[in-house]
Amino acid sequence: MAIDLISLGETFEDIIFHDLKSWPVLGQEQRCQRLLRTWGGGALLTAVAASRQGRAVQVVSGLAPAAQRFLKGENIKVRNLRRTGEAHALTVALSTLEDRAFVTYPGVNEVLEKRFLSALATLRGRHLHLALEPRDCRAWSLALSRLRERKLTVSWDFGWNEELVQRPGFGQLIEQIDFLFLNESEASLYGPGLDWSWRPGTTIIKLGKQGCLAWSGGRKQEVRGLSVRAIDSTGAGDAFNGGFLAGMLSGQDLPGSLQLGNRIGAASTLCAGGLEGLPRA
Repeated sequence: MAIDLISLGETFEDIIFHDLKSWPVLGQEQRCQRLLRTWGGGALLTAVAASRQGRAVQVVSGLAPAAQRFLKGENIKVRNLRRTGEAHALTVALSTLEDRAFVTYPGVNEVLEKRFLSALATLRGRHLHLALEPRDCRAWSLALSRLRERKLTVSWDFGWNEELVQRPGFGQLIEQIDFLFLNESEASLYGPGLDWSWRPGTTIIKLGKQGCLAWSGGRKQEVRGLSVRAIDSTGAGDAFNGGFLAGMLSGQDLPGSLQLGNRIGAASTLCAGGLEGLPRA
C-alpha cells in the first residue's frame, strides 16, 4: 500500500493525572482518582488521527515495544529507531479542567536527530509531517530541499521552544516548510503574531476553542471553533494536525481541511489523553 503520510518525530509514554481540582502545593501530597497510562507525542498522535480518517500512515520514531504493537494494531506501518537497551521517553501530566503541566524524561529522543536525518533518504510517501525540535536547522534545511526534489511535501509542528529562534538557519528553515503548524503563543514566539502573510507556503495557527486561521498565498482563511464540553486538552493540537493532513491528503480544499482539523481536535478533548477521543471515519 502506498503511504500517504509519514509522521516522524518524538513519541512518549504518557502518565496522566486528570480531573485535578487544583494544582498540588509544594511539600504536600494530593490524591488523584483519575489516572490514565497511554501513548503520546506529536508524531504518534498525528499519525493515529490521520489513520483513523482513512489515510495510509507510517510512523518513524524511537518507540517502546508496547507502543510499536499499539501502532501496528492501528494498521500503521512502523520504523523504530530505538536501539536495544535505550530507554523510551516518558511524560507525566497533571491536568485540571483549565490547564495542564508536564514533567518529561526524554530518553532515546535525545539522540534521534541524526538518525532522523539519515532516515529521510529512504522514506517513500506523499507527505512528511515532522513533530520535533530541530537542533541543527541548517542540516534540516538541506534535507528539506532534497525532499522537495522528490516531490514530497512537508509539514512541521515545532512546539514551544524559546531557544529555537536563535539557532543558526532557523529563518531559512521556516521558509521551506509547506505547512507550518503553530498555536497562538508560538505564532508570537517564532514570528510577528497572527499575521503570517509574509511566509511562503501555508501557515496554520490553532486558536483552541476559538478555532483556527491559515495564511496561504498572502490570504487569510478563518474557521470558527466547535463548542464542546472538554475533559482534557492534552494532544488536541496534534489531533488537529492529523485531521487537517487527512483532509488535505484526501483532496479537500484549505477551508475543508481546517474544518476537519477543528473537528478532530475538538473530539480529542472529550476524553483524557490524546488518543482515547480520536474518532474513526
